[in-house]
Amino acid sequence: MKLGFVSAILPELSLEEVLQFAGEVDFDCVELMCWPVGKAERRYAGVTHLDVTDLSETGIRRVRDLVADAGVAISGLGYYPNPLAPDPDEAAVAATHLRKVLDAAARLGVGVVNTFVGRDPARSLEANWQRFREVWPPLVRMAEESGVRIGIENCPMYFTGDEWPAGKNLAVSPAVWRRMFAEIPSPHWGLNYDPSHLVWQQMDYLKPLREFSDRLIHVHAKDVRVDRDRLDDVGVLATPLEYHRPKLPGL
Repeated sequence: MKLGFVSAILPELSLEEVLQFAGEVDFDCVELMCWPVGKAERRYAGVTHLDVTDLSETGIRRVRDLVADAGVAISGLGYYPNPLAPDPDEAAVAATHLRKVLDAAARLGVGVVNTFVGRDPARSLEANWQRFREVWPPLVRMAEESGVRIGIENCPMYFTGDEWPAGKNLAVSPAVWRRMFAEIPSPHWGLNYDPSHLVWQQMDYLKPLREFSDRLIHVHAKDVRVDRDRLDDVGVLATPLEYHRPKLPGL
């Protein structure tokens, strides 16, 4: 196992500085954020440590040299938009940029891209499924052709008002994962598994490690605190941030 961190936690640092820091404190790897250059739409989004829209062969060599000099690896390239957004322009931008991230991962020899499936939060799972069938099979085929694996994080993404009531990510539970993998059985399609999201959804976070062991492409590890007294006070319609807090491991 290699221990690393997501570069989004250091948005003020350059790529070189992020990699140097990782090496100095003895991390093994870093997941590099690859958002389009621009303003962040939420915390940890919009961070660009690797601009995949302008990645020349010279740029590829520079990244490889920086990684080698720092003595760390790139665990994956990260981009977490909503490819199933109800706004067709937003969805198209997400899918187009995701293809560029897949291409960059292949050219760098990284082999892993982490992202979200996406969702229209105003519609049911069933109502979203047709769009899933339209958007994701071509992306997975590109991953197969490029020798890259896609890791889907299981965060529901319903923390803010515009994400309610259903969130902006379909892939939130084992029931959905089974259906996803039945429809797209490719080994290049799996999980960027984060057990903390299952904890605050009151799900077993250990059982999936056995059932989906062959689908674990990447792992995010966070501690989490669920305030059950607060949950009793605010009720089931409360937003998750009212009764749970993500926490650094050990806190």
